[in-house]
Amino acid sequence: MIARIYSSGIAGIDAYEVTVESDIGGGLPQFNIIGLPDTAIKESRDRIKSAIRNSDFAFPTKKITVNLAPADSKKEGASFDLPIALSILAYEGVIDCSILSDFVFCGEMSLDGKLKPIKGSLSIAMGLKAMGKARLGLPKTNVKEAGVVKGIEVYPLETLKDAVDFINGKIKLFPFSSGQELVSKKASRYKVDFSDVKGQEHAKRGLEVAAAGGHNVMLIGPPGSGKSMLAKRLPTILSDMTLEESLETSKIHSVAGLLSPNKGLIWARPFRSPHHTISDSALVGGGTNPTPGEISLAHNGVLFLDELPEFKKNVLEVLRLPIEDGMITISRVAKTLTYPSKFMLVAAMNPCPCGNFTDPKRECHCTPIQIQNYLSRISGPLLDRIDIHLEVPRLKVENLTDKRRGEPSEDIRNRVDEARTLQRQRYKTDPIYFNAHLESKELERYCVLDKESEELLKLAILELGLSARAYDKILKVSRTIADLDHKEVIEAHHISEAISYRSLDRNLWG
Repeated sequence: MIARIYSSGIAGIDAYEVTVESDIGGGLPQFNIIGLPDTAIKESRDRIKSAIRNSDFAFPTKKITVNLAPADSKKEGASFDLPIALSILAYEGVIDCSILSDFVFCGEMSLDGKLKPIKGSLSIAMGLKAMGKARLGLPKTNVKEAGVVKGIEVYPLETLKDAVDFINGKIKLFPFSSGQELVSKKASRYKVDFSDVKGQEHAKRGLEVAAAGGHNVMLIGPPGSGKSMLAKRLPTILSDMTLEESLETSKIHSVAGLLSPNKGLIWARPFRSPHHTISDSALVGGGTNPTPGEISLAHNGVLFLDELPEFKKNVLEVLRLPIEDGMITISRVAKTLTYPSKFMLVAAMNPCPCGNFTDPKRECHCTPIQIQNYLSRISGPLLDRIDIHLEVPRLKVENLTDKRRGEPSEDIRNRVDEARTLQRQRYKTDPIYFNAHLESKELERYCVLDKESEELLKLAILELGLSARAYDKILKVSRTIADLDHKEVIEAHHISEAISYRSLDRNLWG
């Protein structure tokens, strides 16, 4: 007789069913685990043996074969410790596995049988219904994370002995369920606010436009002008995450092992700010066993790249497709995984290598060639995906000493919500979510100009030498500004403001 216990593995951010089968027969004592286990699973043999013995159960001194099915899928991590141990005990008659057909067990074990937290418990809980299961046994520290999923029962287990006694009915455990309706959205309250920012009204307005239309942003200014401060506050003016967005974001962080066990879902939009020395695989995801990168961890939030020209060129180039497609596909010899990566890109840079070119108080010693080489580190295709360029000048003394607080994020977010509602209504029959997603063929249909604004745009192209690329960007941003103004037709002042957000196209640095 084969003993079967059901568990779950993770592929990307989604869970799949794994059947743990144990067979114990005669012959010399051996303990083999088959079914494409990784090193962590192979090493679990000694952990499981010690955990069973230290939990006052007898470990069979026979030939033990454990199969992890499906056999053609690579199994990773230590979360199979508990189901493997249970399957061995089931074969020995310690528990009856026939009553566990709708149960899934996952958990890493210590040598003394205590259960340790695992990664991806939220994904496992969300995939339970697809597996045809209704009950889940997890380490106690993981149940709050998994308990937000409706329609399943999540049982908290502290030790291997607890699991055995629970199955045998010796102890009674109550399923944990926080329920999505009980998850407090107070977690979405940010520690920072736009009211903290002094001055920089032009930059704050530009970020409001970016948030309303889903536009990527470039912040340009000398060191200490407030670029990072502004970027960190951008998530506070984005619309609150929907339940679907929260679940998807939380799944990614759960798989990466970054979801706090003391919290349920992530309700605050992510803000990721990797250092410029980051590798391409750390940014987009990858490794021998592919894991989510920074762009996936920023899903439904903001990816902030400070000192953009300092990033390696190959690192920046891998951003192009994820920005366009909203997902990243990682191919390795063993598997191909796809992670979601819908984020707003906010990049910051100095106007020159020393940073003082636009600073009226400090002298710049960079030559025109040095400045041009510095700016050319950002490729045209990547720059083509950034709609808004914002100048962030050094603050004046009167701004720094002003005691008045600025406009709070909540007020700005209300205007952003109204603009996004207009866009959802406008594009409800099209595969478009924000104005930033408009293609060239759609601009004529949705970006209707009045006569005065059309003349102004023609004049700007002639006088400022704007490219065709800049023309499309100005139309997209103008559409967003008009939405914030609750106007269906784009007017001249909307075009004028949009032009002011194209600093690099206007060639301000010579």
